[in-house]
Formats: sequence, structure tokens, C-alpha cells
Amino acid sequence: MTALQVIELFAGTNTDGEPVVERLQVRVNEAGCCQLVRSPAFVKGIASGDRIKVDKDTQQFELIRRSGNLAIRVFCRTDSADLSDRLTPQLEKLGGELDLEQPRLLVYSIHVSCGFDKIEKILNNVCDGADSVWYYGNVYDPKDGQTPLNWWQDILKPE
Repeated sequence: MTALQVIELFAGTNTDGEPVVERLQVRVNEAGCCQLVRSPAFVKGIASGDRIKVDKDTQQFELIRRSGNLAIRVFCRTDSADLSDRLTPQLEKLGGELDLEQPRLLVYSIHVSCGFDKIEKILNNVCDGADSVWYYGNVYDPKDGQTPLNWWQDILKPE
């Protein structure tokens, strides 16, 4: 088993235009590829289990292989503990994992084979859109936030 390492990836810029980096735990293999241990909170386009190659100078990454996991980020206006108590058991029943719990943020990973409809029904029933909202972290193009990446098509097609 490879020891965990921490990498820093560029996550965007803050309101002052300064770069924001996110520290993520990874397993590094012999070829220098990193496998994410958890889904990121702010870096878009990747999820737990994905393999990436990192440019240490720019803190940008190249996606090598997807794991099939969806990254789900839940933002809360108030403390997220109550929301986590209601949401986490339902997502865990589908095989999902709570990757990160902070006072106003939850990050989950769940395999796409669980079905978008099932996952979204759970999220929409618990998140009210006013005090809590959820977003996929790796379903839409990070550039426009709207164009589906469709990476799941190959994973979900029948054998």
C-alpha cells in the first residue's frame, strides 16, 4: 500500500483575483500518477479515485483515468451537522461516502452507477435551496459550468 501524500491543485481565484489552491490527499504510483483519496471541495472536474498527473509548477492537472465516482458538494448557510445527519445515511445506503465535513460544507463521493435520478432525489429532498444547496463537482465542464462532460456514458453502457 502506497503512503498518502498531499498535493496542491489550482482551484480558481478568489474575489481579489488571487489564486486559490486546494490541498488533497493522494496515493502516488511508480509512474508519478496520483489517485485521489477524496473528492475535492473546490477543484472541479475530478472525484475520489480518479487518477491524475500534476504539473507541480502550475498546480494544474491532467486527468488520466476516471474512477466512475461523482463528486457532490453541499454548501450550507449555517452549521452542516444537522444536514449531514439527514443526508449521509441515505447516500451511504447507495454506497456513497462522506469525504469532507466542515461547518458549512459537505463533500460526498458516490459511484455514477447508483443513478443520477436516485442521487438527485435524495439531495433535493434534504437540501432546500435556501439554507443549503448542492452541486456536482465533476459533471459539468469547469469552464462554463453547464455543458455535461458525459464521461459516464462509457461506464453506464451495457456490456
